[in-house]
Amino acid sequence: MRPDGRRTNELRVISITPDCNRYAEGSALIAFGETQVICTASVEEKVPGFLEGKGRGWVTAEYAMLPRATHTRSGRGGGGRGQEIQRLVGRSLRAAIDAKALGPRQITVDCDVIQADGGTRTASITGGFVALALAVRRLQRAGKIAKDPIRQAVAAISAGIIDGEARVDLPYIEDSEADVDCNFVMTDDGRFVEIQATAEKDAFSAEQYGALVALAGEAMKTLFLRQREALEQARL
Repeated sequence: MRPDGRRTNELRVISITPDCNRYAEGSALIAFGETQVICTASVEEKVPGFLEGKGRGWVTAEYAMLPRATHTRSGRGGGGRGQEIQRLVGRSLRAAIDAKALGPRQITVDCDVIQADGGTRTASITGGFVALALAVRRLQRAGKIAKDPIRQAVAAISAGIIDGEARVDLPYIEDSEADVDCNFVMTDDGRFVEIQATAEKDAFSAEQYGALVALAGEAMKTLFLRQREALEQARL
């Protein structure tokens, strides 16, 4: 039995509230159980130097945890872990975008963790896509882009092995004790964008890895549904 009583293949309660920020071009508040992340997408009519004159856009991300997002206060600097996570979020969201159709502009997705209980990076990617899609939708409404640059939806989920059992969507209490810890980033047509898999203790088998992939793939159906529902609810 899992600490919170869920089945091995059962997600925490997941909600995505669109337009949680009145100023950002796109925004969403996402909750995976007790984990809560505010994602805001900001549009700038410029691109990084390496893309100047190429007619292509860019999507990047920043990630940070508020000082009291966890049990004890931490400093505001993200450190190496924060840098690693924001690079993951940026790579994941770029997989959703046709950079040529976006045009010579940059969208920055800020992911700010207001409460952490495991899965902050996967929540950031899942909610970050909604914020990004809303920003793109408003660019279209304003007539700044003709073609929808969203190629596919992207979402992410954690999975792991605890006491020999494969489980999906790990809260902190499970994540901290996992024998194997994985994060899966996938598209809504079932392909992988990125996989992070680590044996925290003993090495794991192909069969165990297959069980984690199956759990993640099934969980994605719920995540993509929640994203679609949030985008349908959003005001324009």
